Amino acid sequence: MTEATRPTATEITPEGEQVLVPGVAPITLRDRIVARMAAPMTPKRNPDAAQKPCDVGLFDQAARDQCDLIDFLRAAARDASTPDHKQED
Repeated sequence: MTEATRPTATEITPEGEQVLVPGVAPITLRDRIVARMAAPMTPKRNPDAAQKPCDVGLFDQAARDQCDLIDFLRAAARDASTPDHKQED
């Protein structure tokens, strides 16, 4: 076939039918999904917003009174192992 008689590839888009350049494949839904998965996550309402630090509860690194769960367990075990010296008669 010659260039003039070769059928041209087209793609249906929301704007209408568009002719594709020879050697170019149309972008598929799979290609769009793979591109979205590779991109970093951004919020939909404000894509330029910075992520807030998770500094509440167990993840609060700045808290001065943060205690470890292991410390609580050791203190409870130590209190349970010491006998009570105050006995009522």
